[in-house]
Amino acid sequence: MIAFVSGTVAGLGPDTAVVEVGGVGLAVQCTPTTLATLRVGVAARLATSLVVREDSLTLFGFADDDEKRTFEVLQTANGVGPKLALAMLAVYSPDVLRAAVAGKDAKALTAVPGIGPKGAQKLLLDLKNKLGAPTGAGGALGVGAPVSAGWRDQLHAALVGLGYATREADDAVAAVTAEAEAAATPDIGALLKAALRGLNRR
Repeated sequence: MIAFVSGTVAGLGPDTAVVEVGGVGLAVQCTPTTLATLRVGVAARLATSLVVREDSLTLFGFADDDEKRTFEVLQTANGVGPKLALAMLAVYSPDVLRAAVAGKDAKALTAVPGIGPKGAQKLLLDLKNKLGAPTGAGGALGVGAPVSAGWRDQLHAALVGLGYATREADDAVAAVTAEAEAAATPDIGALLKAALRGLNRR
């Protein structure tokens, strides 16, 4: 089990960071908000969870241990694999997910791509008493990292990574442009949440 990786960020993609550890580049899949906190050439430390499949070994990285633990607990629910668990954390912080489950808020869960009304109800049952009570910590989305430049590309990549078509992502980015430009430092987490709300209303 690889509990964490610590090293220099060698590369960043739409859903992956490459962290150089001891001369080896480790590809780590992350949420858009976690990726937004990383910079190429800068040292980083990510809590990690290794998912082993017959044909693959995939390392998932998180801003902190709470995200990592939530990622692992989410996968104990029936039908939730690592991709869906990561998508849930891309839309909501661990504490907001705890609040949604504690409050039996199925509608909130349907904001995650891939979760419909019936699936949300099943998740509420499966995750009952597993995530724990909300602590009141954290923002409404991921780690809420501010992004001063290139927010359009990061937001677009995040939406495509969550399974939306390129044209849908284009429209969603356009819809939140005014909100982003009004902020001194656009918050990729808040923009992603706003874009997803717009997409889900269609």
